Amino acid sequence: MSGTVSPGDAPPLPSLAESVAYVRALGKPTAAQVLRDARAADRVALQPRCGVGSHAQMMTLLQDLDRHARPDILTLTIDSYTRLKQFDSARAVLERNPADLNGYPLVAHGWQRGRELNEAVAVPLEVRHGSPDARLLFETSVAAGITSFEGGGISYNLPYSKAVPLSDSLAAWRDVDALCGELAELGLVVDRELFGTLTAVLVPPSISLAVSVLEAVAAAREGVRCISVAYPQGGHFEQDVAALRAVPLLAARYLPPDVEVHSVLHEFMGVFPRERANAEDLILYGALVARLGGASKLISKTYQEAHGIPDTRANIDGLLLASRANSPLLDFIALDEGRIADELDWILTEVAEIVEPVLSVSDLHKEIPAAFAEGRLDIPFSASRHALSRIIPRRAGDGAIRYSATGALPFSAAVQRRNERSLAAGGQAGIGDMVKGLTADINYFLDVFGEQTGTGGRGRAAAPS
Repeated sequence: MSGTVSPGDAPPLPSLAESVAYVRALGKPTAAQVLRDARAADRVALQPRCGVGSHAQMMTLLQDLDRHARPDILTLTIDSYTRLKQFDSARAVLERNPADLNGYPLVAHGWQRGRELNEAVAVPLEVRHGSPDARLLFETSVAAGITSFEGGGISYNLPYSKAVPLSDSLAAWRDVDALCGELAELGLVVDRELFGTLTAVLVPPSISLAVSVLEAVAAAREGVRCISVAYPQGGHFEQDVAALRAVPLLAARYLPPDVEVHSVLHEFMGVFPRERANAEDLILYGALVARLGGASKLISKTYQEAHGIPDTRANIDGLLLASRANSPLLDFIALDEGRIADELDWILTEVAEIVEPVLSVSDLHKEIPAAFAEGRLDIPFSASRHALSRIIPRRAGDGAIRYSATGALPFSAAVQRRNERSLAAGGQAGIGDMVKGLTADINYFLDVFGEQTGTGGRGRAAAPS
């Protein structure tokens, strides 16, 4: 890493040892420390999404969120040009009009400006992006003192890119993870968050978790020592709680004991209701799932999700509402533990049947592309020609996400029958009805929600029963 030069006239990147010394001198916790402390305190760490092109506006945004909402971790969401390594294009747009960028072009701004952002707030930063090859972005992030980095060779390729071979993205992310291993040896543990959210809507829990298991095993083999497994809120309470509770069990089963693993909930990533009151109900619902599922971190949403990029005030309000995840009143909520345990058992079974044939092959970086080419691994609705997308998810009558078609996934007859039975069953439970309204798979939230609550989709909804 030492001597690597960013595009343009940026100064050379510092050595890894120099970057580690800088992080120590910052005097604030790393992302891994924040997650560890949150779990030890039995609370959910909070993090918003945010990213704008202008350096001055990015700094103001981070400072406003830090001051008024007190999140545990803050985000640099990266622009599309940087995600695709089009650094000169990012720089050209930055010079012309930063507002035309859909995120912060960290490589174009340079690592020194990244440090300015880091020093402007009291909490650690994470880079979120979507790049199949994030090597230079990662090196710039490390030089900036950023201690959490999202993505992976599967999850930041197949949902985003059309033609990038999996072998290429896996190799690039192997280099990122190897640098994390070097940093760990120097005493700096970088949190590597895996984007199990994938295509975000109607992702069966076992697919989300199976992809994360494979990326986690690959990362751990390169020396990564802190892994966050992100899961997308599907909308069915017991299923979502079970999926989050599956994360530590999968970590114990498939990862070395010296790798710290955290579960992360992304609040609902489908079409949001346009009415603020209904959107806030959904945000609060996500906070409840995160807490009761044992998540270490919650990625928050805002009431402006249906309207475009949220402003600073909406982000602050979303974080404050999501902070109800840490209310002591939640300790008194009675759960259907039998239903959660049943969902958990089946999720663990499905994940095992997907990943264990792949993990039985020694060269994971060759076996993963081969498995996707044959459909033994698959994700729904992929943008990539390197995934068959022959699995078709569907909501059961109670709102749980099941497999309508399993493609070539190596599922047992028992798993196939269970999915078929669930889809064939009726069931109009309150949560299931609400979820069908949320996604309806997925555009008619307000109409259905309004019918159920008697508000016509315009007023405040009653809490789901």
